[in-house]
Amino acid sequence: MTPAPDPDSDPGADPDPASGSAPASLGPPGPDPASGSAPASPGADPGPDPAFPGAPGPDPAADDRLRAVFARAAYDVTPGPVPLAAVRRRGLAHRRRRTVTLAALAVLSVSGAATMAALALPGEQQRPVRLAPLVPSVPALPTGTAGPGRVTAPRVTPVRVVEAGQRVDAGRGWQVWLTSEGKHWSGPESEENFRSVTDGNVETSAPGISAQSEGGPSGIFLSGLYYGTRAVGRVELRDADGRTALATLLELPGRPGWGVWYAHMPASLRDPGSTPDLALYDRTGGRLAGLDGMPGS
Repeated sequence: MTPAPDPDSDPGADPDPASGSAPASLGPPGPDPASGSAPASPGADPGPDPAFPGAPGPDPAADDRLRAVFARAAYDVTPGPVPLAAVRRRGLAHRRRRTVTLAALAVLSVSGAATMAALALPGEQQRPVRLAPLVPSVPALPTGTAGPGRVTAPRVTPVRVVEAGQRVDAGRGWQVWLTSEGKHWSGPESEENFRSVTDGNVETSAPGISAQSEGGPSGIFLSGLYYGTRAVGRVELRDADGRTALATLLELPGRPGWGVWYAHMPASLRDPGSTPDLALYDRTGGRLAGLDGMPGS
C-alpha cells in the first residue's frame, strides 16, 4: 500500500536524499498566473512599447541609416573663422580696466598710509602731510628774465617785408623806404637822405651793421643798414645810461641779404648827444656784429 501524503510537508521541496529519488529537473518558469503573460524568449522582437500603444517597434536597420545621414551632414559643415580681432580687443580692454583699478588702489593705499601716519603723531608733533605728485609737473616755459642756471628763449624781432619805394611811417614825423640801391629816409625838418648798399662801401658778404642818428635833447632817431645774413634775429641798442631798445626791421621781397633798421631813443642823461652801442644777432641769439656808440660833443 502507498502511504498517504503528510499534510504538513511541502510538495515543492526537494525529496530526502536518503530516499534515493532524483531531484526534479529545473526548467523555465511557467507563466505568471497574475499577469497572464509568458516570458520573452532570447532574441525575439520585443514588439511595440506598451507605454505607447499602436507605435511601431524599434528598427535597427533604420537606426543605422539615420546615423549615416547625420555623419555625412556633420562632415559637410565648415566651421567659421575664429574672431581673433574681437578676442584681442576684449583682452586689451580687460587689461586697461585692470591697470586703472590697480592704480586707483595704489593711490588709495598711499593716501590711507599718510593719513594714518599723521594721526599716529602726538598732538604737539602733528604736521601736515604733503603727498608728492604721482605725475611729474611740466616745467614752466622760459620767460624773458633769466635766473641762475635758467635757459631762456632768445628774443626775435619779426622782419617786415615792404615793396621797393614803399614809404613806412617810422613815427614822430620820420619816414623810411627801401630801394634796390639802399636806404632812404626823411624827417620832419630834414630833406631826403640816402645810404647806398651798392657803392662798394658796404661788404654784404660778411655780417655787419651801420648807423645814422639825428635829433636833440628831446630824443634821437636812429637808423641804418644790417647785412651779410639771411637769418637776422634782432638789432639791439644800449645807451650810456644802460637803457636798451629793439629796432624795427625792414627788408625787400626775396630776402636780398640786407635790410634796414630804425628806432627812437631818449637822449642820454649822462652823455647828451651820444649815440648808443649797436649789436646784430641771429635767430638763435648769436651775436653777428656790433658797433660801438659815439660820445657826445
